[in-house]
Amino acid sequence: MKQGIIFIFCLFSSFFASAQDRMLEAESTIITKHKTTIKGQPVSYTAQCGTQPVWDEDGKAIASLFYTYYTRDGISDRSTRPLVISFNGGPGSASVWMHVAYTGPMILNVDDEGYPVQPYGVKSNPHSIIDVADIVFVNPVNTGYSRILDKEVDRETFFGVNADIKYLAEWINSFVSRNDRWTSPKYLIGESYGTTRVSGLALELQNRQWMYLNGVILVSPTDLGIDREGPVKSANRLPYFTAAAWYQKKLPEALQQKDLDEVLAESEEYAINELIPAIAMGGFLDDKKRSEVASKMAYYSGISEEVILQHNLDVSTRFFWKELRRDDGFTVGRLDSRYLGIDKMNAGDSPDYNSELTSWLHSFTPAINHYIKHYLEYDTDIKYNMFGPVRPWDRDNDNTGSNLRQAMAQNPYLNVMIQSGYFDGATTYFDAKYTMWQLDPSGRLKDRMSFKGYRSGHMMYLRSEDLASANEHLREFISASDPGKKAAKY
Repeated sequence: MKQGIIFIFCLFSSFFASAQDRMLEAESTIITKHKTTIKGQPVSYTAQCGTQPVWDEDGKAIASLFYTYYTRDGISDRSTRPLVISFNGGPGSASVWMHVAYTGPMILNVDDEGYPVQPYGVKSNPHSIIDVADIVFVNPVNTGYSRILDKEVDRETFFGVNADIKYLAEWINSFVSRNDRWTSPKYLIGESYGTTRVSGLALELQNRQWMYLNGVILVSPTDLGIDREGPVKSANRLPYFTAAAWYQKKLPEALQQKDLDEVLAESEEYAINELIPAIAMGGFLDDKKRSEVASKMAYYSGISEEVILQHNLDVSTRFFWKELRRDDGFTVGRLDSRYLGIDKMNAGDSPDYNSELTSWLHSFTPAINHYIKHYLEYDTDIKYNMFGPVRPWDRDNDNTGSNLRQAMAQNPYLNVMIQSGYFDGATTYFDAKYTMWQLDPSGRLKDRMSFKGYRSGHMMYLRSEDLASANEHLREFISASDPGKKAAKY
């Protein structure tokens, strides 16, 4: 009996001695070779994935970021080869979304509208921009496989608007130096909160790292610290309501039979010229005018005049997601109002869950884990955080919109493009337009700004038609923002 106990003790001791702590390596690199077809042409490329440290001021590795870097093969001189640095949002979201659904060489197995299909996994992306640019997908701290290494470091070093920008600018400097890309034209692309990140990085890279960009692409942008409270915030929702109601066939027949672009133009004009002044009058708007405005809002939103009056003309997006198809027993999605959900009760003023996000996690999570392990050959016990623990997030002093304008003013080469889905109810397309209009009140920089809209939601690239057009718009933007030998001067 005693010998048996000793044997079991030795067995367990041996097991625990051989087990390793689940720790992210500060430095790691895996390189794989691949081939694909883009726009009908064969393309060979190299994928480099791994980790690169974040250092403190004393040179100590305090965190490490997981990244994936794609370079097209056969390029003898990368001095004119564009480099696109890609971030997603959250804050706390991994780079997975644009990596395996938009610009990368492989995309999800989804149907043409973006809904999950089995078997899960990935397929070649015939529209990837790897044919015209190299791309690095970056995961900030606690997203993807990226982690804090020094448990004593203050979380405020990473988790806040300005802290995030500061350490990522340092990381980008190191990445560009390590990979010899200082002479390459450089672009930042960010989605959702990633637009806050890249807008701030544009100026931080110029002023602290002396790195100048050719372009910034804002996919489904946030407000970038640009004020829009009060009547503007309320009225700006209407064009999105119109888009979602048009898709769900809830508009009056006179509007429903028109093309979406035509309907949105009407709704935008009404929001700017009529609705903002009416809401600004508040309780002093006379009853007749109030009724007229509510009737017109109902006409453009697909919800009743009665509930609009109950909300004093200020209908929240959360209520709209619940209300638009309440009579049918469905809710509509927050980030993409093409998606439908089913609540426990029809009553209430907001949906039980985000139907679109549930659908996306359904397809993205197995795909990225499978892709990294079997295609990129990066194998780890670290959990891939689709959404990582980054709270609390310090949102004070968000001047990222102003910083982007300042970067453009200082750098005559710098151009900006906004891409938005019409059915996005979280970062609405009309708010994105408003952001663009307010970035530079002088109007002196507007010739270097552009807006592209798509008939889908927050991740417009999930829809096959928009995947093709949005990537083509990126190619055109990169080409148009290449100054050639033109001097950077006014």
